[in-house]
Amino acid sequence: QVQLVESGGGLVQAGGSLRLSCAASTSKFTINTMGWYRQAPGKQRELVATISRGGSTNYADSVTGRFTIWRDNAKNTLSLQMNNLKPEDTAVYYCNAYAGFRAYWGQGTQVTVSS
Repeated sequence: QVQLVESGGGLVQAGGSLRLSCAASTSKFTINTMGWYRQAPGKQRELVATISRGGSTNYADSVTGRFTIWRDNAKNTLSLQMNNLKPEDTAVYYCNAYAGFRAYWGQGTQVTVSS
């Protein structure tokens, strides 16, 4: 089992910044690829960014150049720095991790960007 707990969401004005964090706890598995996904009201959940255990990153086109993902394998933590936020970034952000041949999800954290 892997448990993921997100933190760092909130309300920010357009152009502002937020940092999301995800703490993963497991006593059994090695955590492989981790990522952030988001879901806006009435829309499907979409990929924001992923990072492999080795540090290779992948970003959605809509956030490239504004968001940065990184992880600390020793601490099993995942972070997302979000700069120049836009109203269309408003969504619930979910932490995701692959371990033991399955995917795990956090409970989500709300990010709201006002115009």
